[in-house]
Amino acid sequence: MAWSAISTRNETPPIVRGGWLDALRFIVASLIILHHFEISTPIAPLAETLHPVFQRGGFLLTNFFLIDSGYVLMRVYGASVAGGRMSSTDFFLKRFLRVWPAHIIMGLSLIALIVGGAAMGFAPRAPEWFRWDQLWAQLSLTQAYGVPGGYGWNAPSWSISALLGCYLAFPLLLRGITKLGPWSVLALGVGGYLLVNQLTWSLLGYPVYQMPMGYGFVRALPLFALGMALAWFAQKVWIAPRLAGWAGIGAALLLAFVQYFDKHALISLACIGTIILAAGATPTPRPSKLVEKAAMVSFSMFITNEVVRIAWFGVANVATAKFGLPLGVQWALWFGGVAAAFVFAFLFHTLIDTPIQNRIRAWLKGRSRRRLETREPVVSLEG
Repeated sequence: MAWSAISTRNETPPIVRGGWLDALRFIVASLIILHHFEISTPIAPLAETLHPVFQRGGFLLTNFFLIDSGYVLMRVYGASVAGGRMSSTDFFLKRFLRVWPAHIIMGLSLIALIVGGAAMGFAPRAPEWFRWDQLWAQLSLTQAYGVPGGYGWNAPSWSISALLGCYLAFPLLLRGITKLGPWSVLALGVGGYLLVNQLTWSLLGYPVYQMPMGYGFVRALPLFALGMALAWFAQKVWIAPRLAGWAGIGAALLLAFVQYFDKHALISLACIGTIILAAGATPTPRPSKLVEKAAMVSFSMFITNEVVRIAWFGVANVATAKFGLPLGVQWALWFGGVAAAFVFAFLFHTLIDTPIQNRIRAWLKGRSRRRLETREPVVSLEG
């Protein structure tokens, strides 16, 4: 190509642990905690008094989370799945076992919390969020597919439910993506999202990013596919690090700026995609172990923070009502709750999630090894 800052000849730097993408994962997970805890501030809603970007945190952070998932999985597993070194079944099993154990542990913990609180005479302030008929779809992670239930409880898990469908679709999407050039795939990724968005507007009366939680898969798949398209583009098209860095900074500033005027969903989406693309295109000469560790804890931060919030403010609200705590103490309790979410996530990751995942990885390796040992020669029908 003619541009020296964008080339199909140069080799794209590989993504590494402890780099910019890991830093983004931790930053987004931290912002998710702040977004969820914002509703429990002593003066609510706090977001209305801050920058408008905080009012749309759920929309922006969820979009980032879904696009980033497609991007990272494409760059980490795309070659293995496309080349046949990892089967579609193994890919889905690996991803399912990455998220389901932590999800079910937190779901059962929340049940114990609600039941235990009721036994001691403490009812939740919003009992409508803990209806038993909503629980089973959530525990089974089927709430994003039109299955009745799934509202309340550990509500953010709807996105995990939606991603399971994306994991199933990953090999099919991959098969189509790898047959096309990077610019064609990028155009299809963007065009596909715009098409789905127009269809939901025409048929349902709202954009795809406002799909009800019960149909979260419809919201997630176009964003996940867009992330995969960005990853394929990033693998094939080299972007000068300086250009990538300035593009990422500019996209972040533009994202914050446009929120002053409205949600501007498509502009915001373009900014988020640019930030992810820039982070993946920027080399990391000296990966940070601290950033790597922070990124590894980010999933635990996501899956545990709502349970911590419910438990912490269940106690804090009772204490405030009983003792008439002044505003300063209430703010101290709020900041303490935020800190508790980070600390609990780190302990959960270290003491529970990591040992479980180590066992799962060992089992998956043994399963793969046994299958290779017993596999019979395959006769190709393709000549």
